[in-house]
Amino acid sequence: MRTRIKELRRARKMSQAELADAVGTTRQTITSIEVGKYTASLPLAYRIARYFGLTIEDVFDFSDIDEEL
Repeated sequence: MRTRIKELRRARKMSQAELADAVGTTRQTITSIEVGKYTASLPLAYRIARYFGLTIEDVFDFSDIDEEL
C-alpha cells in the first residue's frame, strides 16, 4: 500500500522518530509503513491521518485493495 506519510512528514520537516512519538508508535514502524513493508492498523492509520489534519484516504492509497474486490 502506498502512502503520503513521507511527503507529509518532510513538508513539516519532521523526522520519522518525531512522527512516531506524536502518534504513539516506533520509528521502525513509520519506516516500514513508508517503504511499504507494513500496513498500518486502522487505529494507527487514523492517528497518522488526524495528526496531519487529513482523512485516512488522503494519506493512504487504497487503489490496490479496490482492484482485488
